[in-house]
Amino acid sequence: AILRYHPRQIVIYCGENDFAASDTVTVDLVVKRFKTLFDLIRASEKNVFISYVSMKPSPSRKHLLTKIISANNEIEFYLKSKKRTSFINIYDKMLNADRTLRDDLYLEDRLHMNPKGYTIWQKEIGPHLLK
Repeated sequence: AILRYHPRQIVIYCGENDFAASDTVTVDLVVKRFKTLFDLIRASEKNVFISYVSMKPSPSRKHLLTKIISANNEIEFYLKSKKRTSFINIYDKMLNADRTLRDDLYLEDRLHMNPKGYTIWQKEIGPHLLK
């Protein structure tokens, strides 16, 4: 549906809910799904700029952080080999200086962000948006 608009840029956030859906979802599967989406977009829109926003470190999904970190790293590495892409690392910006999770960025459910969390995203994503 998005491709009918012939965008100049597409910003993607995906993967976190995939891991949360089932314990059997692997890093390889999430990365493969991203690559499939990437290839589908590029098959139709060869020059579109594609930015990927890394998965965030949600406190309620602490048990998934190893998978999230690995998938983020693999997707970042993949995008380095592609033209007209950027990897937006919000993961590291949402941690304390000692790399612990920041509960103050989330609503009570410890999954969805509050305005402080979205402020970080705006600051990190803004420079990657085409003018």
